Formats: sequence, structure tokens, C-alpha cells
Amino acid sequence: MDVSKGIMMSNHTMTTATADWLAAVDESSRRLRELVADMGDAGLGAPSYAQGWSIGQVLSHLGSAAEIGAGLLRRGVDGDVFLPTPRDTVPVWDRWNAMTPAEQHMRWIDADATHRDALRAAADLPIQVPYFAGLLSLRDYAGYRLSEQSVHGWDIAVAVNPAAAIASAEVSLLWQRLDLVVTRFRAPDVLARLAPRQVEVRTDSPDGVHCLTLGAELHLLPCEPAEPSATLRGSAEAILRLVYGRLRDSDGVTVEGSITLDDVRALFPGY
Repeated sequence: MDVSKGIMMSNHTMTTATADWLAAVDESSRRLRELVADMGDAGLGAPSYAQGWSIGQVLSHLGSAAEIGAGLLRRGVDGDVFLPTPRDTVPVWDRWNAMTPAEQHMRWIDADATHRDALRAAADLPIQVPYFAGLLSLRDYAGYRLSEQSVHGWDIAVAVNPAAAIASAEVSLLWQRLDLVVTRFRAPDVLARLAPRQVEVRTDSPDGVHCLTLGAELHLLPCEPAEPSATLRGSAEAILRLVYGRLRDSDGVTVEGSITLDDVRALFPGY
């Protein structure tokens, strides 16, 4: 299918909300390109914050995901609803893993640009993207990409500058989908140990109140908890990283009440 013709013929137009996500993906890419632009082999081989991964390996992860994602976007444009399988992904990962750090760096730049072009080309089409999590709207797919890119971009940035933080615009967007992350990426054994319980989550920068409900499932919703037994406090950026398993002692997050900060960290081991 000719994407440009599809855009001309479609009555579907990109919503402001979708545009915000795509703009955030672009901006996150720009900052990361600038950050790693002059890195040589030593810099690319240095450890990132992601356990066991060098900076080059993080770029490889993002680049291989961009390559796979661009293919899935093309599937969506063509009306292909089949979800990705190991046959689609494993050869891509193996090829990227075999690259040198310098190759991973340069190939990430190319793959990321191709992926963002594919996102823009599909922006005005009423497509469903066949992703690992199922068939997604373009906005939801962009949410997954921003989640990966913002968090792994921070893994690189904080290795270069300990004061690095995820950009506030990205934090705001990622909080909109944080319940999805909380629900899927939590330690089942820790949840079973701590439940049932409600935790009040109070953020600053910006100010906000959420209810973290620990039960058979785990949810984080924007409301006042009815019966909280503990209060978690910190910046929205730091608590976002906490959920992704990336909280540092220096981040100033505190817990008062029936659970400890160590409990919450154990609940969110990250990925």
C-alpha cells in the first residue's frame, strides 16, 4: 500500500493527543542523538544504568526495537493484524548483538530515523499496529516507544551526568499510562506478600495524588485512596523511575506507614 496515497484518501486526522506523543518521541530522540554524538569506543563501552548493559548495548536495544517497530508499522498500514513472533524478532536481535559498539551507535541513528518517519507517515491513517501487547492504536503504540526511549535514554544520560532526569513533558505523558506499567511489570511474590493494601502516592513537580491499590492485581489510579495504610512521596519524575525499577537513594522518595521504601522497590524490579 502507498502510504502517501493512504494519507490523501483517509478522512482520519491525527488527534492532538497523538501528536503530543509523536512530538515527545522526536524530542527524546533528538536529545539522545546529541548526547551520544561524539562518543567513541570507550564511551560506548562504558556501563549504562541498565544492569549489565553498556551504553552501546542500550543503543542496540533501542535500534533493534526501532527496526522491528518500523516493520510492524508497515504491517499496520497494510492491514496485517498478525502479531510479531520470534521468527520476526530473534534474527534482528542476533544481528544487532553481533555489531561493534560503533556500529550499534550508527545503526541506531539510521533505524531510529526510519522508525520515526514510519510513525509520521502513519499518523493520519486509522491503523492498528500489531505489537507484542496486541493490536494498538498509533497513540498507544507511540506510548510504548516513548516509554522505552525515555527510560533507556535516562539509563545512558545518567551514566554521563548523575543529575540527569527524564524530561518533564515526557514524565507528564508517561504518567498517563503508568497504570499499564504497574499492572504488568510487578513482582508477583512481593505483591502477594504486601496485599491487600492501599498506598497514597503524593507527587510534586507537578503536584498530584494517586491511589496505589495492592490486591489480586496492582493498579495506580489518579484518585484519593479511601483507606491508605501508607504514603509514598516524591517527585513525579523519581516515582516514575521507581515504577521502572530505577530509583536511586539520592532521589528523595520517602514512604511512611505500613510498608517501607525497600518493599516498594522490591515490588517494582524493573526491566
